[in-house]
Amino acid sequence: MCFWVVWEFFLYMSQLKKGAILSYITILLTNVIGLLLTPFIIKSLGDAEYGLYMLIGAFVGYITVLDFGLNNTIVRFVAKYLAEGDKKGEENFLATTMYIYGIISLLIGLLGVILYFNLENIFGESLTAAELSKAKVMFIILIFNMVITLPGGAFTAICSGYEHFVFPRSINIVRYMVRSALVVGLLLWGGDAIGLVVLDTGMNLAVIGFNGYYVFKKLKVTFKLHFFHIPLVKQIFSYSIWVFILALVSEFQWKAGQIVLGTLTNTTTVAIYAIGLLLGSYYGAFSGAIGGVFLPRATKMIVKNSNGKELTEMMIKIGRISLIVLLLILGGFVLYGKQFVILWVGESYINSWFVALIIMIGYTIPLIQSFANLILSAKSLFAFKAFIYITFIGLGTLFGTLLVKDYGVIGMATGTTLGWLIAQICMNIYFSKVINLEIGLFYKKMFYKIIPSFIVIMLIGYFITRIPGSGWLNFSIKGTLFCMTYIIGMYVFGMVASEKDLIKKTLHFNMNK
Repeated sequence: MCFWVVWEFFLYMSQLKKGAILSYITILLTNVIGLLLTPFIIKSLGDAEYGLYMLIGAFVGYITVLDFGLNNTIVRFVAKYLAEGDKKGEENFLATTMYIYGIISLLIGLLGVILYFNLENIFGESLTAAELSKAKVMFIILIFNMVITLPGGAFTAICSGYEHFVFPRSINIVRYMVRSALVVGLLLWGGDAIGLVVLDTGMNLAVIGFNGYYVFKKLKVTFKLHFFHIPLVKQIFSYSIWVFILALVSEFQWKAGQIVLGTLTNTTTVAIYAIGLLLGSYYGAFSGAIGGVFLPRATKMIVKNSNGKELTEMMIKIGRISLIVLLLILGGFVLYGKQFVILWVGESYINSWFVALIIMIGYTIPLIQSFANLILSAKSLFAFKAFIYITFIGLGTLFGTLLVKDYGVIGMATGTTLGWLIAQICMNIYFSKVINLEIGLFYKKMFYKIIPSFIVIMLIGYFITRIPGSGWLNFSIKGTLFCMTYIIGMYVFGMVASEKDLIKKTLHFNMNK
């Protein structure tokens, strides 16, 4: 009965709300599955091979940005053409992007060949002969994966541009569940890191097939080159080149640490750093789920010439919801994260807690103001952000590299995060001066009621940590008590009336609506 009530409620929702809910379901599943599977994968592969698996994944990650930001560009342009009712323009735009994707896939293949023959020069001093041999095989498979899946990502982008979030995100949910079962079976059967890479490639191809079917059959999208319009190509790249640069910076920001550690230390240290990054990425994903469904909405607001005050109001609404969610995770991780990491992957990974905590703290500010970045996307204003990020994140990574010798993974994370925080300060000045967002008002509204409530909740949470004992049962009791304290305290004292009304409407909806 409960299932059908929830299902009926779900059917009444808009694609936007369904998309956000499915994103959170996806994140919850991936986080829970990741938390359950990671210790099993580490135990099955061993610390060194798991570190190798993460190292090669990080290395190939740099090549994935060679899509030049086209997926993000597709979301923005498709939303624009829909808002303008220009079907012919949409068809021509999509056909043009497919030609561009074909060229990009060729470039990735050629670059992959060059890098393949230089892997020994890059990692020869830090990897054993056996590890290097396995790394080469994984690298070839991952390059093939990229050549196929980068153009395939256009289908998901088209769905987002149409604000059809349900199907692709439902497919992702199924994908994670099926992949998890296959990973367990593969490793129990004696599979290794190469097997995991092959499995992921197969799953990606299946997802592309399903999403492509939906785009062509359900959305009735057609790719038709009515004319090859050079100004259109210039317009695409004038937008996407900055998305590309920012994507490159994003890859560099976190994965550079793995590459640095992989060349200066060993694969076991890379594994410790990778676990910290994994936990940090889980944290960021919760807020990203909200922001990800608002790019089409931001584009429409810009097309309709919404002013700075209207954009700030939307940013405040999204930011407060994001902050409430994030502080639950951050507060719990500060208080109980160390115990969790020890129980989860073992005491040898204790530094992963420090790495994750540093990343989470650094993530918080940009995540709560993610709508501002969506406005930049909608307005095609990337040049200043790209310059600031390249400068300060590059300096932060260099600083982290200098700290590796004395402070290891913690030094790497600290340097990178420090550079990012300085970049955020510069961006806030830009948001205020150039796109007329009221940043002072934004943070005043962020702190209003939420921060005082959070401080009191954390004090109560500290006393909860004094509960004696160890093990998963003890951790679960502490975590449950903290969550209950947070939810009740934040609802009663931290939320404003409109946020409480949103909760009430969600819990007490009218079935006859």
